[in-house]
Amino acid sequence: MDLNLSGRHALVCGASQGIGRATAIELAELGADVTLLARSAEQLTMLAESLPRKHASQKHTWHSVDMLDTNALKAAAFDIVEANPVHILINNTGGPPGGPIHSAETVAFADTFRQHVLAAHTLLQSVLPGMRDSAYGRVVNVISTSVKEPIPGLGVSNTVRAAMAAWAKTMAIELAADGITVNNVLPGYTRTARLDGILTMQAQKTGRNEQELAKEMAAAVPARRFGEPGEVAAVIAFLCTPAAAYVNGVSIAVDGGRTKALS
Repeated sequence: MDLNLSGRHALVCGASQGIGRATAIELAELGADVTLLARSAEQLTMLAESLPRKHASQKHTWHSVDMLDTNALKAAAFDIVEANPVHILINNTGGPPGGPIHSAETVAFADTFRQHVLAAHTLLQSVLPGMRDSAYGRVVNVISTSVKEPIPGLGVSNTVRAAMAAWAKTMAIELAADGITVNNVLPGYTRTARLDGILTMQAQKTGRNEQELAKEMAAAVPARRFGEPGEVAAVIAFLCTPAAAYVNGVSIAVDGGRTKALS
């Protein structure tokens, strides 16, 4: 099985923590040059210095940018591809605050759409020429199991994640003949800051203890536990390898079996 990413350049969004950070480490372990993208320059600096280097020519860099700032994101992407064409794009960014959809402000939809769909589209357009030139491209979008089953209390997120999945499926069809795949990974309950935020929100809403709520959530997963960021990152990394060249346009749940939908 060919899992070697030596000579490939990966751009990982949301790389300062959680699934993004774990993905950057996995891709570096497979030999890729990794460019980290997030807001926290301090965290990115430390991560870039600590990423694995499997061969002498392997280089890791970072760019600090807010995914909500489309113009700044476009400028950063231009600098990145000018320095080194990108072969692997990991679209990953934080989700919006929770709450029912009927009471959500319209600006929440607009901001989340910009942070997810517009950001992904901006980056894809920037890296696409390099992918086409090398006849090798891997785009992996870290979304949510809400693509298959909407999650109660996450109205804005459910809506925009679905839009992201539709964008990805359309791109997968259009770009497949160029040797480019576009896939989605759908994390379930994973030990990240996002999960901590959801537990805090539920505890404040219900007056219950966060630890008790966490136990109930874990009990709803057939595996009876939360996932770890590295477990999600391993699936993402596989989709980026030559071995996954014929996997295209799919949404893969990494959720311990919690999602009940068949497709």
